[in-house]
Amino acid sequence: MRHEVSVALQSVWRAGEYAELGSLVEDLGFDGLSVYGDLGFQPPMPGLLAAARATSRIRLGPACLNPYVTHPVEIAGQLAALDDASGGRAYLGLTRGSWLQSLGLQQPRPLAHLEDTIEIVRRLLAGDDSGYQGRAFTLEPGMRWQFRPWRREVDVLLGVWGPRGAALAGRLAQEVKLGGSANPDMVRLMRSRLDAASVATGRGAGAVRVAAGAVTVVDLDGDLARRVARREVAMYVDVVGQLDETVTIEPELQRRLGELLREGRVDDAGALLPADLLRRFCLAGTPEEVAGHTIELLRSGADRVEYGTPHGTSSGAEGIRLLGERVLPEVRRAMDRESVA
Repeated sequence: MRHEVSVALQSVWRAGEYAELGSLVEDLGFDGLSVYGDLGFQPPMPGLLAAARATSRIRLGPACLNPYVTHPVEIAGQLAALDDASGGRAYLGLTRGSWLQSLGLQQPRPLAHLEDTIEIVRRLLAGDDSGYQGRAFTLEPGMRWQFRPWRREVDVLLGVWGPRGAALAGRLAQEVKLGGSANPDMVRLMRSRLDAASVATGRGAGAVRVAAGAVTVVDLDGDLARRVARREVAMYVDVVGQLDETVTIEPELQRRLGELLREGRVDDAGALLPADLLRRFCLAGTPEEVAGHTIELLRSGADRVEYGTPHGTSSGAEGIRLLGERVLPEVRRAMDRESVA
């Protein structure tokens, strides 16, 4: 399968705008469109349904849903609706979720919650009503859907980082997304872990794809793009910086970053990020710089790179257009040359 490049949207748009942006993403030649499921934003499915009706080719999915705020049966139903609306182009993105402490929610046994969710979704899609007894969730025998889903199987993407998450993905998933990462070193580490896990379960090396997705800001003025990216990426560094084993963040910097974010001083938090650290957590700069960074990620073992919000310095649509017209063709040419060689 060829390398893919996709676009991710924050869930802040009106329904009609999701349709317009989805159509733009498809027309520019990207392979897929994701919508974030971050806490405090709109749920991703309404926007994805609008994009499904306006497109015919690209892959669509939430990145990601979590089983602590939405029960697996509801997740399965939402996925089935998207798969039907898109004519079989949906995937399911799952992760444990972040920032849920603000809801007073604990997140015990995250891998058990993810595994049970995958099993429940797959059983419902397949029409299996024999029941399921998991460690976090159960289905009583006889529980089944009262409708026919578009497909009986849908790809699962997991947002995981550590060795235990990679082992779970190696058994059950089709893809892992390193959300908030543009770090080739982390891609290489995850690639090796996934291959070891999938080989151990008899699926073979390469059975699980790796996607790297992060804040992306492109502009003809590269310095301006990086200034905008600093503000956008700070909240993700606060979380992802503690998950990426290949990055060392000074404890005082991590503490101060979290403190400023809690105070709402996002610009001040972003200003703390040194240039080398910024580059590991976002794709930002001129079209040539973003293309080069994308190619580096693909060469390091990523099967897909996903350009995350805000895309540009003025508007999301303009940023997506610049990515599609100036960055994507350069990435395609470089990877096509390497595949021929």
